[in-house]
Amino acid sequence: MEIKKNYLIEKRNILNEIRGNPMTLQELRFFLIYLSKINARDTSTRLVRFSMQKFQKIMEMTSLNMTQLQQTADGLLGKVVGVTLENGSHARFQLFKKTVFLQDEIGNRYIEIDAHDDALPLMFEFKEKYFTYELWNALTLKSSNQLRMYELLKQYEKLGYRIFAVDDLKELLGMKKSDYPRYNSFKADVLDVCKEALETSTDIKFTYEPTGKLGRGAKVYHLKFNIYKNENYIIPPTLSDYIDAIDAETDKIDKEIEIDFKSERLEFLAGACNNEFSEAEIKILYNLIIQVLPRKVGEFPAEFNLRVYDHLSHRYDELNWRDGSGKIRNRFAYFKKRLEADVKEINEINEKKGF
Repeated sequence: MEIKKNYLIEKRNILNEIRGNPMTLQELRFFLIYLSKINARDTSTRLVRFSMQKFQKIMEMTSLNMTQLQQTADGLLGKVVGVTLENGSHARFQLFKKTVFLQDEIGNRYIEIDAHDDALPLMFEFKEKYFTYELWNALTLKSSNQLRMYELLKQYEKLGYRIFAVDDLKELLGMKKSDYPRYNSFKADVLDVCKEALETSTDIKFTYEPTGKLGRGAKVYHLKFNIYKNENYIIPPTLSDYIDAIDAETDKIDKEIEIDFKSERLEFLAGACNNEFSEAEIKILYNLIIQVLPRKVGEFPAEFNLRVYDHLSHRYDELNWRDGSGKIRNRFAYFKKRLEADVKEINEINEKKGF
C-alpha cells in the first residue's frame, strides 16, 4: 500500500506516554514510518509493505546491509511496552509480532511488518486523545532525544505548555533517572540541544524554565515548557515529491545494473559484497555457498536468497576486516578460498555423521 497522501502520523496519547525499553533513532523512525502508512481507522491496513530502496533512503543508510536491516527489525520485535488500562490494571505486550524480508518474482525487495494483536487498540480505531503531525518532522531530527522531545511537546501544542518532573522527562526520552545527575549537564547536553534542533527542523519551538523551586540554589525537580508554532520553519518539499525522487533514482540505478547483470538473483547477491565483484564471480561464490547452505524443504526462493545473502555479507565483512591494511592483492581469490574452506568444513562434518 502507499503512504497516506499527506503523510500524517496519528498517535494516541497513551502510546506516546509509554516508558521503558527505549527505542534507538532507527527503531523510532521505522515505527513512525509504519504509523504513517497505516489507516488508523482500518485494522486491515496493519500489515505494511515498503521497498528496501525507499527504506534505505529514508533511513539514510549508505547501502542495503541485510544484517543492519534485520537488527533494526529484531529490535522492534523485541520491544515490550507497558500500559495502564482504563480499569487501572497494567498490561505488557509487544508492539509488533512479525517482520518479513521478501523478494518478488522480478527481483524487487520489500520489508513487511505486522502489528501485534494486543497492540492494535494503541494504533487503530481511536476517536479521541490523540495528536497528529507530518512524518517529515520525525525524519529531519538526528537523535532519539530530539525526536521524542518533539512528540512529547507536539502532543500539547494546542494547550501551549507542558510541565514535567525532571525524572519523568528523562524516562519519556528513553533515559534512566540516574542519567545526568547534574541538572546543568542535562540542560546543556539534552534540553538546549533539543531546543535548537526543534527550532531548526520542525514546525514547533519551545522555551523552558524551572518551576516550583524552593529557593536560590535549590535542586530543579520540575520544568515548564512553553510551546509555540515555529513561524520561521521552512516547509520542506512534500514527502510525495521526495518518494518520487527516490523512485526515479532507483529506476536509474536498476537500469545501470541491468547492463552488467543478466541474473536478478546474482544482482541481488552482489549487494552483499558492496557490488565489488562481477556477475561471473558472484556466480562462482553462489555455487560454493549453496553447498554450505542447501535449500530447506518447503523454503521459498526469497527466503533462501536472504540466507545466502547473509552468509555472503558475513564473509565479506570478514574479508574487509582481514584486508584492513590493504595486504590482500586478489580479494576475489581470497574470498573464494574462504568459502571453499566453508565447503570443506561442512563436508567433513557430514562425513562424520555418515551422510
